[in-house]
Amino acid sequence: MTKPPFRFLAVEGPIGAGKTSLARRLAERLGAEPLLEQPAENPFLGRFYQDMARFALPTQLFFLFQRMRQMEPLAQSDLFARPMVADFLIDKDPLFARITLSSDELALYQRIYDSLRPQAPAPDLVVYLQASPATLIERVKRRGAGYERGISDQYLTLLAEGYARFFYHYDAAPVLIVNSENLNFVARDADLELLLDRMRGMRSRREFFNRG
Repeated sequence: MTKPPFRFLAVEGPIGAGKTSLARRLAERLGAEPLLEQPAENPFLGRFYQDMARFALPTQLFFLFQRMRQMEPLAQSDLFARPMVADFLIDKDPLFARITLSSDELALYQRIYDSLRPQAPAPDLVVYLQASPATLIERVKRRGAGYERGISDQYLTLLAEGYARFFYHYDAAPVLIVNSENLNFVARDADLELLLDRMRGMRSRREFFNRG
């Protein structure tokens, strides 16, 4: 089977959407290098979910510096390097900041973001995984990661809404919007193949994939 001609893919979606699992599967299936967020490395994250007002800024800045470091290889593109599949899109980083930071903190964060953002290429395609807040809440509770136990239902709902607004306006790369409610890319190979077919067959810069 012919592989899609993607050099850089990004999988995005709110916490619980399944972006990391899908990024791993796509990287394996396409012979690509996975580029994955490392939330467990953030020493502020657990405290952030317990006291957002106090720990939002250090949590956000840690993730910003981490993501910038991870994006450096893409800013120095090598035509002979392996394709890359990331489970994050650097352009969406301010989304979290707008939800959690005060106005003064947000202004500081934005200055740092603008000064550090690498000149990395836009992805060839962004796969944006959507799910209802109720589904996100259920998935996060079911997997029970230690640092996620303090996540509130309200925060997950705000994230889902924030992602929807962000991708409504995002136009830096083609976007395949996937309703992940009835898809399981880890347990069902057929679902993964359906997704790959839709990725190959995209004809416009914004398309939808929904399996009822």
